[in-house]
Amino acid sequence: MPECADLFHRIQEKIRPVFYTQSRVYINAASGTGLQEAAVRNGVRTKVLNCVNGAFSKRWQQVTEANGKANEVLHGQWGQPILPEQVAERLAGGEFDAVTIVHNETSTGVTSDIKAISEAIRALPNGQDISILIDSVSGLSGARLEFDAWDLDVVLTSSQKAFALPAGLAFCAVSDRALAKAKTVPARGLYFDFVDLEKYLVKDQTPATPAISLMYALDKQLEDMLAEGMENRFARHLAMRDRTIAWAKGHGFNVFAAAGYESPTMTCLENNLGISVSGLNKFLRSKGMIISSGYGDLKETTFRIAHMGDTQMAELDELLTNIDEFLAQS
Repeated sequence: MPECADLFHRIQEKIRPVFYTQSRVYINAASGTGLQEAAVRNGVRTKVLNCVNGAFSKRWQQVTEANGKANEVLHGQWGQPILPEQVAERLAGGEFDAVTIVHNETSTGVTSDIKAISEAIRALPNGQDISILIDSVSGLSGARLEFDAWDLDVVLTSSQKAFALPAGLAFCAVSDRALAKAKTVPARGLYFDFVDLEKYLVKDQTPATPAISLMYALDKQLEDMLAEGMENRFARHLAMRDRTIAWAKGHGFNVFAAAGYESPTMTCLENNLGISVSGLNKFLRSKGMIISSGYGDLKETTFRIAHMGDTQMAELDELLTNIDEFLAQS
C-alpha cells in the first residue's frame, strides 16, 4: 500500500540522523540477534575476529560459529572494555576480513571506545579491507555513536532499549563498502540478505512482511527523539548515569564496569552488600517499577539499573528513593 511506503520513507529520513549517517538503515521484524546473524552472513568472507567481553559479545561468537564462519576470539575480561591496541594487534596478521565488537555490553554495563578502535583498525595496512561490525543494541540513541564519521561498516540495534519502544524491530546502518562486499559473499541467506534488502529499500519497501504497527510507533518516537535533539539526549543519559553511580557509591556498592567506561544507558553494580534482588524487585513492583538482576555468568553477583530511552531524571530519582526505602527495611 502507498501508505506503508510513505511511512517507510518518513522513517528513513528520521532514523539516519540517529545513526549519524547519510547511508541506508535497514529495518527488520527481528531482535538484535537476528541482525548479528545478518552482519556475519553478509560481512564475513574469509575469517572474523569476535571480540568477547560479556554475554552478548559471546552470543555474537556463537552466532558466527552457528553460521559456519571461520573465526578466532579475542577474550576480554568481563567488566573491562575492548581496547584499540588489543584489536589492532590481533588483526595485524592479515588473515581477518571482519571484526565484531559490542559497543555497549548490556551484561556488564561497559561501553567500549568504538571511535578509537575504528581508527586503530583503519590505520593497519589492510585496514580498509576489514569490515567493522558493531552491536549497539543497548547503546545507540543513548550513547554516542557516529556511523559515518567513525568509518564503520555495520551498526545494529533494536527497538526495546534506548529507542524506548516495544520489542520486535531491529535496525542496522550499512555502508556502501559493506553492501559492495556483501555482493561477493556466497550463502548470505534469505531473510537478512543485504543485497535483497537494498533492492526493496530503494522502493521504500521490505522484502518480507514488516511489523507495521511498530513502525508507526517508531515514526512517532523518532520525531520525539529528534525534537529533543541528539546532543541533549546524550547529555540526559550521561547525567542519569552519573546520578546512579553517585548513589551506588554512596551506599557502598561497587560499579562493575571499569572506571571511564561506564555505560550511559545502564549501570551494572556488584551485589557486594548481599541484598536480595528478588526481594527488592517484589517491593519495587508494588511501586510500579522494576530493575534487572545480573545476566548470564553475573546473574547471582550483580544487578542492573537501566537509565535509558525516555526515562527522565525525576523518574530515576523516584526509583532510587524507593530502593532506599527497601534498604532501610532490610
